[in-house]
Amino acid sequence: MHRIGELEFAVLHDGTVWVDAGGPFGLVPRNLFERHITPTAENLIPMVLNCLLVRSQGKTILIDTGLGNKLSEDAALQWGLEREGGGLIGNLASLGVAPDDVDIVINTHLHADHCAGNTELIDGEMRPVFSRAEYWVQRMEWAEASHPDARTRGTYFEQNFAPLLTQGRLRLLHGDTRVTDGVHCVVTPGHTRGHQSVLLQDGDWRGLFVADMASYGVQMARTSWLTAYDVYPLENIRTKQRWQRWALEKEAWLFFQHDPQITIARLIEEDGRKRLTPIYLD
Repeated sequence: MHRIGELEFAVLHDGTVWVDAGGPFGLVPRNLFERHITPTAENLIPMVLNCLLVRSQGKTILIDTGLGNKLSEDAALQWGLEREGGGLIGNLASLGVAPDDVDIVINTHLHADHCAGNTELIDGEMRPVFSRAEYWVQRMEWAEASHPDARTRGTYFEQNFAPLLTQGRLRLLHGDTRVTDGVHCVVTPGHTRGHQSVLLQDGDWRGLFVADMASYGVQMARTSWLTAYDVYPLENIRTKQRWQRWALEKEAWLFFQHDPQITIARLIEEDGRKRLTPIYLD
């Protein structure tokens, strides 16, 4: 665990999936995005499944839960899922954290690669993996996930969140919400209407778990670079522009969820061009 003031945090890895580059980079020409990541001959690129464990004011908080353990063999093959170190649960165990130790799970949104690890199938019943935790998600996100359309029904699956509501474990948020003095949920719409990122703060230090506001670091530096998964692309550009300004002003640490090369970075501006400078933890 890395400590800054009162906060402790660790980036945890639930595995890597391989997806067609047209998903993460949409209309960005290949000759541009391949300067940052090289596709395979089949045009596949890796997306890591990072989650964040935070300890703050006596609370153990987990941000996103990855793909979990409910995938069928065919689904895991379709994702191209590779797991190292036992996935999220194994990585938690390496820090001495059991699922029952988690007090709050924050879902940035309810796409399957961010929340399928919320629940597991035990004796024919969907149960929360983090049995003591309250799960937090924006109400708007829950509403859209509960009524998917032709575009979103392939990634919103009720088994990942509906049982939590039935069991009284789901807290629906109405906009920006304090978790602790050092942890806040902040609405960052565009990828989905109810997408949220997580703001960390202690003294003058600021961090932001970006989630899918910018799946890869370069998409934070270049706000017009969008994924094909962004449901509201123009709104996502506006959101990134706002948080770009904030990140530059605060010299914030940005935590990226899917980038296999840049996990944490600062955004800097030189000669009118924005770029990322990586941060490596001891």
